[in-house]
Amino acid sequence: MTGLVHHFPDQAAAAERLAAALGSAARPIALRSFPDGESLVRVNPAPGTALVYCPLDQPDTRLVRLLLAISALRDGGAERVVLVAPYLGYMRQDVAFNPGEAVSQRVIGQMLATACDALVTVDPHLHRTPSLADVVPGIVAVNVAAAPVIAEAIAGLVTPETILVGPDGESRPWVEAVARPLGLDVLVGEKVRHGDRQVEIVLPASARAAGRPALLVDDLISSGGTLRECARLLTAAGARIVGAAATHCLASDADLAALAAAGIAPVMATDSVVGPAATIPLAAALAAAIRQAGLS
Repeated sequence: MTGLVHHFPDQAAAAERLAAALGSAARPIALRSFPDGESLVRVNPAPGTALVYCPLDQPDTRLVRLLLAISALRDGGAERVVLVAPYLGYMRQDVAFNPGEAVSQRVIGQMLATACDALVTVDPHLHRTPSLADVVPGIVAVNVAAAPVIAEAIAGLVTPETILVGPDGESRPWVEAVARPLGLDVLVGEKVRHGDRQVEIVLPASARAAGRPALLVDDLISSGGTLRECARLLTAAGARIVGAAATHCLASDADLAALAAAGIAPVMATDSVVGPAATIPLAAALAAAIRQAGLS
């Protein structure tokens, strides 16, 4: 029998989509906060496998609640706990860039590896770490690629003329993976650093975008500053339409308004993080990966 999908209140919609794709059921994790900020969680006990759906944006709050929920599930008879965290926070700090800094990727990865039996995530932002298995040693680690899902979602929005644009070299794998099944052209920008805090985006071949629809593609939209600058360059080069698609969107309402003001429309992302841009469901891809790994 497929394990139940347990979720916190703010993740009900995405968790229910995943449960439906797995042929299972979703069960809410009751949550209450004490006046001093401590959290109280209450789970529906379930033997066998428990899948916990919990994206790790806002990780400082979510991690404590997640650990409490996992402990309660094990106390209630769960023999295996699978964490489904479509967005995995704390991945950027994979080394100590300055003396005295914690390597947060290692700390959080070891914490999750101790708490869970398996981790399923989507396009984690790994830089120098070779694989997700190195982040959570000793447990099953499944990295789901969002590119096929994004490609399917935008297929009806693009034309053969559309050019997919990555703002910098780190975005190249995502841009090419989305473009390949659609047979679309790709343009990738470069980051030029003029100092520790001054970064310039350049599009060496921006003339290729002249008169064409352009769609920006990246794994993560944070504040959207890089995309706005890239859109400015594309517009100056004569691109007709500039939209954006990403795996994860952490942008605030104000950030999204700034993207719209910069002419970037539509802005689309998967539902790895709850928000206005989260219009591309991941449930089918997550369910397929969970089944393939034998975690259901």
